[in-house]
Amino acid sequence: MSAISREDVAHLAQLAHIEMSDAELDKMTGELGVIVESIASVSEAASADVPATTHPIALSNVFREDVVGPTLTAEEALMNAPDSVDTRFKVPAILDGE
Repeated sequence: MSAISREDVAHLAQLAHIEMSDAELDKMTGELGVIVESIASVSEAASADVPATTHPIALSNVFREDVVGPTLTAEEALMNAPDSVDTRFKVPAILDGE
């Protein structure tokens, strides 16, 4: 007996406002049943002595000190800009008057 019945699929389709034919309901019931059974088999394989993992390879972050390095002056940053006003980039307006 599948954990997902045809009535369950019809109810979900109704909640999602999806019209499904009888053939589609039958097909989706079978497909969702396979998914539920697959999840159940994976759940059976997991045991308390196996730690949960989020990635198959152990990862670690590499942190460094947050140190300020050399920076550009406003003039250097704007040197190749197509257009600028004072010490800012000038870009085309994209909003009408806002």
